[in-house]
Amino acid sequence: MKWYKVAGVSDIAVPVSKISAGGKKLCLVNNENQFFALGSKCPHAGADLTNGWCESKKLICPFHRYAYDLETGRGNAGQNDFLPTYPVEIRNNDIYVGIPSFWDKLKGI
Repeated sequence: MKWYKVAGVSDIAVPVSKISAGGKKLCLVNNENQFFALGSKCPHAGADLTNGWCESKKLICPFHRYAYDLETGRGNAGQNDFLPTYPVEIRNNDIYVGIPSFWDKLKGI
């Protein structure tokens, strides 16, 4: 797993931000001072989820209001879809996102 510094904690002024890490475009979500990184493209309609918002620990798609769990990426019941999620660490007030390598994926990490 490779870790990428994406922002300082104090740099994140909005609940949902657009970031890049390891060549991936992601959503960085600040939900009650806990950070989550998820895919930024809605698997249902392709909308940019960085224009969405949070409700009840879920990221809400701005297009059709589909909801995704911040921790697991799972869509609400009946949606039958999910978002990829990525680990987040805070180090010295900086936010890092972990992106698994090809080999990590093969090993199931």
